[in-house]
Amino acid sequence: MESVVRGPQEGFTESLQTNLGLIRRRLKSPRVKVEYMTLGRVSKTTVAPVYIQGIVKPGFVEECRERLQRINVDSILDSEYIEELIDDAPFSPFPTIEYTERPDRLAAEALQGRVGIIVDGSPNALLVPAIFVNFLQSPEDYFERYTMAAAVRLLRHLFFWMALLLPATYVALLSYHQEMIPTTLLMTRMSTHEQIPFPSVVEALIMEITFEALREAGIRLPKAVGQSVSIVGALVIDEAAVAAGIVSPAMVIIVALTGIASFTIPSYNIAITLRILRFPMTIMAGVLGLYGIIIAVLILWTHLVSLRSFGVPYLSPIAPFMWPDIKDVFTRPPWWQMRHRPKTMESVDLTRSAGIPKPLPGQTEQDPP
Repeated sequence: MESVVRGPQEGFTESLQTNLGLIRRRLKSPRVKVEYMTLGRVSKTTVAPVYIQGIVKPGFVEECRERLQRINVDSILDSEYIEELIDDAPFSPFPTIEYTERPDRLAAEALQGRVGIIVDGSPNALLVPAIFVNFLQSPEDYFERYTMAAAVRLLRHLFFWMALLLPATYVALLSYHQEMIPTTLLMTRMSTHEQIPFPSVVEALIMEITFEALREAGIRLPKAVGQSVSIVGALVIDEAAVAAGIVSPAMVIIVALTGIASFTIPSYNIAITLRILRFPMTIMAGVLGLYGIIIAVLILWTHLVSLRSFGVPYLSPIAPFMWPDIKDVFTRPPWWQMRHRPKTMESVDLTRSAGIPKPLPGQTEQDPP
């Protein structure tokens, strides 16, 4: 799920000892601590919190240990069981616990002051605490040059909001705010929509549901045919729907762009959240237009501000605002500028390096005259 072009190609397995070995291979310091717990009255599953002593805030370790010890169920078969049982906001669509299948990702996050939770029998490790901006960051951001990584990260933030608001904005403009659309484009759009028997909001919901069904079908089918069925099915259904006058070609383009934007989100669990929230956003746009979108976004931001993950504000370092951490949110600074760990995690040792020298252009000796 977290594939990269440049970077380690190793992933966790279902063996706890193998996973711990992958972490020890990257972090050879004796400060790396592993605690063993047995959860599940029947399954007797071994769970191992992993952290770096002297970097992680002791309160995170104690809180993690306390929440795990409160678990009293008959079986723990996967890390997702623990995720739901220790979650701060179980009724929120936004995940407050992050998971990863990459040992290099867990090692990097442990160096930032976070705690990893490895479950025997699960190839996914949990990371706590989790903040919103972490879900929009990819491991490859730190394996490529910072100029390219910064541009891609900015593009990813743009696509996040496009995946959430593009269909709703299109429906609002077409249904209530036609004066905001250029005249030539509006006339073209009206000519293609006059034969459609449904309003724009119903048309958008039909296409969104169809797209989600095709995506889910492509996942559940065998890999040999899943991708072909999803692509061919999308082409055939879209072409047939346009020819039958059920949807307009412009709506097909909008939904396709929304789907492409959602594929750029590196974390699968936050991408699922976008898929869920797109429907109420589109309905609000169909009922109240742009005012409905503004109301929905305000409710969304209010909810995000109220969330906490192990006591850490979910929107930090944006709210509350922390200027030293902002440089690694929307862009990615070069390594010689990241001398301190994020203040968001309240690490005991905030100093990553006493001083990373800035690279200087190479100087060559000139030939003597």
